[in-house]
Amino acid sequence: MTKKKKFRTHKEMIIGRSMYLCVNQKFQVMDSKTVEFDQLIDRGCGIDVHKSLLVATIRGTGIKEETREYGAFTEDIESLHKWLQENKITHIAMESTGVYWKPVFNILEADFEIILVNARHIKNVPGHKTDKKDSRWISKLLLSGLLKGSFIPPKPIRELRDMTRYRRKVVEQISSEKNRIQKILEDGNIKLSSVVSNMSGAVASKIVEDLIAGEEDITKLVSYRHGKMKASETDLAKSLVGNLTAHHRQMLQLIKQSIKDKEMLIDKLDKLIDEHLKANELELDRDLLSTIPGVGKEGAEYIIAEIGNDMSVFEDEQHLSSWAGMSPGNNESAGKKKSARITYGDKNLRPVLVQCGWAASRTKGTYLRSKYDSLVARRGKKRALIAVGHKILIAAYHILKDKTAYKELGGEFLINRKKDKKVTQLIKQLKDLGVEINYEQAV
Repeated sequence: MTKKKKFRTHKEMIIGRSMYLCVNQKFQVMDSKTVEFDQLIDRGCGIDVHKSLLVATIRGTGIKEETREYGAFTEDIESLHKWLQENKITHIAMESTGVYWKPVFNILEADFEIILVNARHIKNVPGHKTDKKDSRWISKLLLSGLLKGSFIPPKPIRELRDMTRYRRKVVEQISSEKNRIQKILEDGNIKLSSVVSNMSGAVASKIVEDLIAGEEDITKLVSYRHGKMKASETDLAKSLVGNLTAHHRQMLQLIKQSIKDKEMLIDKLDKLIDEHLKANELELDRDLLSTIPGVGKEGAEYIIAEIGNDMSVFEDEQHLSSWAGMSPGNNESAGKKKSARITYGDKNLRPVLVQCGWAASRTKGTYLRSKYDSLVARRGKKRALIAVGHKILIAAYHILKDKTAYKELGGEFLINRKKDKKVTQLIKQLKDLGVEINYEQAV
């Protein structure tokens, strides 16, 4: 009985994890204790990045492999910069560790070609992991050309990202504050949310303002009701009977003030974003993206902030879709597909695309609406929205690449395409049966 072959060295074990990185690259196993890769980069450095520690390993032609540790302060990074220049390093690879890679990147990007790598792609074998071993392994993969860098947009786009992401956070905070208003009212036995469709609407806002001011006359509060409300005056009056104390009114007043402050902050962010787009000549790109149904001005700003306006950094539209996490994944073994769920991607871009897809599904007479309707019945709302978001991203790629507005195909496009395909299939079947038919004459 033959025994199963075991790995003798740590490096041989890592080869098993890194096989998928070796596409179109050659590697040679010299013996059981030595693993050698073809060297494609002359001199490189691998950096293991932490919050307060940087571990750097240099290696390559004409220099001795050396590992040093540096702090994460600006002065320490400058010392690292000087050491790398003295050894004529040309390429640097480091993990995308939280936000801790950014100070290193900001100082070193001017003089070196930096590859920011997803930590999942260079994961070490458990039990053999140290900071020094990680930096050495990164440097070895770098010299062998086995690392695939992450997309890092230029500085103007990174600055736009900061503003749009912060604006989105503030909008989410406002939503949380509005939910707190409802919670306080429920605590005071006010069931207003049960009779109004929108707690941020005109009727609910006026009633809450009067409640904060101490108004207790139910008749006056009910007078804010308008004819379009589904709830009757009686139901509205019953919902406003409660026990709202002075404490409740104080809390509601504080929450209302917090919402006003955040709305003012959003207005300031909108102005800053507009000025930034003008200063960096990105207004045209935003206007072109706004022509996509469901995207609008803010959606276009979010998309530009995440993918930039230079599409040459992506091989094609499918590469962009995969990077964004909007494409089906591949998980196949023994000829069986186990899962096709979407891949990991930009966690800030995907919610925006889904939100734009939801808005597009509410438009009339558009291709995106017809696409949603064709999928939602058999695939469900969530998958249908992902598919529409994928279509929006593909359209955005071509719009930014060609600098042209969105071309609407119309709501009948899918129906006509299915019809033409079905007619072609039927004509082929008739020809196979020996029946000749002229489709144009038949129509």
